[in-house]
Amino acid sequence: MQKLQSQPDKQGHFGPYGGMFVPETLMTALKELAAEYDRASKEPKFKRDLACYLNEYAGRPTRLYFAERLTRELGGARIYLKREDLLHTGAHKINNCLGQILLAQRMGKRRIIAETGAGQHGVATATVAAMFGCECVIYMGEVDMARQALNVYRMRLLGAKVVGVSAGQRTLKEAISEAMRDWTTNVRTTHYILGSALGSHPYPMMVRDFQSCIGREARRQILKKEGKLPAAIIACVGGGSNSIGIFHAFLNDKKVRLIGVEAGGRGIQPGDHAARFAGGSLGVLQGTRTFVLQNADGQIELTHSVSAGLDYAAVGPEHAWLRDLKRIEYTYALDDEALRAFRFLAEKEGIIPALESAHAVAHAMKLAPKMRKNQVVIVNLSGRGDKDVQQAAGILKLE
Repeated sequence: MQKLQSQPDKQGHFGPYGGMFVPETLMTALKELAAEYDRASKEPKFKRDLACYLNEYAGRPTRLYFAERLTRELGGARIYLKREDLLHTGAHKINNCLGQILLAQRMGKRRIIAETGAGQHGVATATVAAMFGCECVIYMGEVDMARQALNVYRMRLLGAKVVGVSAGQRTLKEAISEAMRDWTTNVRTTHYILGSALGSHPYPMMVRDFQSCIGREARRQILKKEGKLPAAIIACVGGGSNSIGIFHAFLNDKKVRLIGVEAGGRGIQPGDHAARFAGGSLGVLQGTRTFVLQNADGQIELTHSVSAGLDYAAVGPEHAWLRDLKRIEYTYALDDEALRAFRFLAEKEGIIPALESAHAVAHAMKLAPKMRKNQVVIVNLSGRGDKDVQQAAGILKLE
């Protein structure tokens, strides 16, 4: 396998995917952001400042935890959990938000906006905005606000204005649309902290870079603990930031299987899932060309997942490219499988995962028993499940 390149071309293309498909009003802001990120990423001071905040404020490095009882219960491979759930705010999202708030400061933009589905990116954005004294507005679909009420309260407590979006399906896609409209109107004073490795260039590249600390840490940690690389790494895939973050450091290790797990929802029928690689096709959505759930006329299909953070009609363009190259495998977990994994990990390890992360755990529960006992699997536990307990309790009828 040839050595994979780490950067897109100057227009933000990963092969045929990516690019900048936005209104002319936003082109100047995106080019300004790309230029500022290019300068910042070459400056030792920016790197030191970000590393300091990640360490002192967010809590990096996160632990790579050997899940001994989970391993014993399942049989087969030794399972490690990359504990992004231990970060400040409870998920990997803070990694990217800290990087982007530093860029906003450099550009003199004091108003911060963001979209959120599961609420973790909204909380992380509100957190960094509070820390730097910035005005903050978070857009969130009304359906997601209802099922992620705890995170709505957290954002408001942090001083952010949470704007409910009532259009369309009232979930993540509509929240992104509203955030983009806001940015178009207020582009001179506002920075949009996009939360995943999707959208227009430079966001897929930039968010990936800010999240790649996950994989670099995991690589060092597993070599220290096991003296070898893992046989497989598993992560959930919504837009794709936590997964590309852990996968990126292993792209050129061809013996390491990289497995992304999408949301299979109720099953792979139109409107019942968010598995873009199982039911999607090439299209353009919200700034980028990638795999999209759409009908024959190009209209975006409804999506469904028990997990608000995976309930999105498109996937990050670098994921589509790496799938074409056959470097990353993509599968899906159904709602019922994710819920079983949510409960199983809680009961066996005393760790309540986010429902997003539970999709990755669900696949590990299938894969690990088929592997040898001397093999190693890493599951990226992208976030903690406090936000999901009330929703899951109602579905699982916990007493």
